Amino acid sequence: MDYTTFGRTGLRVSVAGLGCGGFSRLGTTTGNSEAEAVAIVKLAIESGITLIDTAPSYGTEEIVGKGIAGVPRDSLVVATKCSVERNDEAYTPERVIESLHASLRKLGTDHVDIFQLHGVAPAQYDRAMTEIVPVLLRERERGSFRFLGITEAGPTDQDHTMLSRAAADGVWDSVMVAFNMLHRTAMDRLYPLTLKNGVGTLVMHAVRRIFAHPDLQVEAVRALAAQGLVPPELANNPHPLDFLVHSGGAESVTDAAYRFARYTPGVDVVLFGTGSAEHLRANVASLSRPPLPSEDVAKLLELFANVSGLGLEQHGRASVA
Repeated sequence: MDYTTFGRTGLRVSVAGLGCGGFSRLGTTTGNSEAEAVAIVKLAIESGITLIDTAPSYGTEEIVGKGIAGVPRDSLVVATKCSVERNDEAYTPERVIESLHASLRKLGTDHVDIFQLHGVAPAQYDRAMTEIVPVLLRERERGSFRFLGITEAGPTDQDHTMLSRAAADGVWDSVMVAFNMLHRTAMDRLYPLTLKNGVGTLVMHAVRRIFAHPDLQVEAVRALAAQGLVPPELANNPHPLDFLVHSGGAESVTDAAYRFARYTPGVDVVLFGTGSAEHLRANVASLSRPPLPSEDVAKLLELFANVSGLGLEQHGRASVA
């Protein structure tokens, strides 16, 4: 496992982070028992993962709490979140603080290392800054959390409008961004700002189903070719991303996706979710391998230069970058 310094926080974190939401939620949505989900958290820690990200809406905070019990608290970076609005109901600052305290109880800890406002849309940002942030900064002085973060609503904010503001505001210690090798807008629009301002970055959506299922790749690439967004010859390729897979290159398209995200300048931690021990070990292995060959990265960037928005949802969608 490799480790890095997380922005200006000074935290040393593993480049692989365990995400406890997503489609799997530590396997609880696919049949795992609580004990099996707790075992995934423990295996992640044994594998060298030191950053664990959860949220009340995932229903996994208590599982994380049991998984980290007995582990030296200062050896882990635990992050959780709270929404600022749900079902058109704006959360008051008091409700956000209550959510934080409830998270601490479920996690069995007296503090989290990173507390994040969750899925903030561009239209919600001003209210978050003026109403919620001042209260959170006072709460931070009480020791309930160490660093303040914010996460984007990736599918509906593909240009990172909200995070581009957040990265320049000086308030946020970390951001969580949707980024993968077919949705690379953050490379131009966000990472220069986070690097300049010392903001730590957590990447979500580095791998989704499209990278593991060739039929979804073919479907997406044919649609892109019809729109003139990729070279037309790719439309007839049954394995449009397999040029990344070869001796000396990636072991699979999924392996390529993890390694692409891992070594993009500006990326600190790549999050992944799983309910499988085998899958966890494979993901850690990918994120521990060296960068992809430069010629493969150059070809990827050239072929898909005008593509964004894939892999943000289950099947993804495409648009002009």
